Amino acid sequence: MSKTAKPIENVTTEGAPEKKGVANGDIFPKENYKIMLVGLVVVVIGFFLMTGGNSNDPNSFKPEEVYSFRRITLAPIVIVLGLLVEVYAIMRRPKL
Repeated sequence: MSKTAKPIENVTTEGAPEKKGVANGDIFPKENYKIMLVGLVVVVIGFFLMTGGNSNDPNSFKPEEVYSFRRITLAPIVIVLGLLVEVYAIMRRPKL
């Protein structure tokens, strides 16, 4: 009771709609990659905003430098906005 395997037919792409902006092997169109790059830059800016607050004297603590508006509020908001841009770039569909 052995079954013989059928040969695989050649599949052609004639008549199939052409994908705009997506080269062979790319996952996203070129515009999506540009948006992802913008999102990455925004995230990096957020991390740079979070840096600083160090002191030359390890025995002194200046809470106004460590707990500033820029480090506690602004930087996390900028990072989250950058991540939202990344999600948008991933979920965005190209216009056909």
